[in-house]
Amino acid sequence: MLPKLSCLAATAAALFLSTAGVLAQTTPLAPREVPAKTIPVPTTVSPELQQIIAQPLRSGWNTPPTTAEGWKQLAEAIRAGAAPNVEAMRERLKVRVEPGMMAGVRIYTVTPEKILPENRNRMLVQIHGGCYVLNPAEAALPEAMLIAAIGGYRVIAVDYRMPPEAYFPAALDDSMAVYKEVIAKTDPKRVGLIGTSAGGALVLEMGLRAKQLGLPMPGGIASGTPMSDSTKSGDTFYTNAMLDNVLVSTEGFCDAAAAFYANGHDLKDPLISPVYGDMSGFPPTILTSGTRDLLLSNTVRVHRKLRNLGIDSFLQVYEGQSHAQYGRDDRIPEVREAFTEIAYFLNKHLKK
Repeated sequence: MLPKLSCLAATAAALFLSTAGVLAQTTPLAPREVPAKTIPVPTTVSPELQQIIAQPLRSGWNTPPTTAEGWKQLAEAIRAGAAPNVEAMRERLKVRVEPGMMAGVRIYTVTPEKILPENRNRMLVQIHGGCYVLNPAEAALPEAMLIAAIGGYRVIAVDYRMPPEAYFPAALDDSMAVYKEVIAKTDPKRVGLIGTSAGGALVLEMGLRAKQLGLPMPGGIASGTPMSDSTKSGDTFYTNAMLDNVLVSTEGFCDAAAAFYANGHDLKDPLISPVYGDMSGFPPTILTSGTRDLLLSNTVRVHRKLRNLGIDSFLQVYEGQSHAQYGRDDRIPEVREAFTEIAYFLNKHLKK
């Protein structure tokens, strides 16, 4: 007869047997059924952010365009609607924005009122989000202006070609063309990459592409809520569905946009879904997301992949935020906090 187990030992034994049963499982596992529930606006964030969290689901999230012309019209409408807010942000942040061309690619040079002394020889390259098809021109600038003003950096914002002007891999090609031009004049270890959403994926894709081409890596990467897996794989695609008031669901506009950009190409290609790529040798990387973000799992999976490769990677997750809301408005305390963290990380790792 077995000796009588203590309560703790009995619990441990039960857990072992339960785990052993799981490891031996061969039949499909049952999904978790979750009853309908009401999710309140958290009181644990600033009043300004509470207003953002309380907003309804994004208009038109489940009615994406079905034609190339429709996507083009949507992108132009977003640009026109964003322009006044972007200009107001520019004035508040006191940054100078100059349009131009670099390596045949449309860019904006964003210069803060004061470049920090340690950043005089540094440069950031910013790649905008928008599910690969949205946020052209002025609409692409908030992130570049925020990191320029808060971090005291010069920033090159890349206004890459988008469908229907050009499909995959045009966004990556344009971003790499600018990166190559920048590192031809600036030590790569003094160059940082920053992007959010599709831009967050693109800065990771740039690291993968640099490895393929034998180019030096940048000194650091800031990847915000990256679209690192466009195959709809990841826990929070389900747990945060209909809770994220920006992306809302995998049945929404962003997945349709990614497929439009891919133009029939395999969505699991690491140059579209970089979480499947070989990230060994990547530079220090900071990742940002929120607890309601549909792409929180996309962000977490990249973080764990980098950590498991021994790469210095820092993950910051903000309370209550849906997709990319950490870059919504410079007047929100959590936005300034997020970009202060990003600037601190880049300042720590970029060569002076």
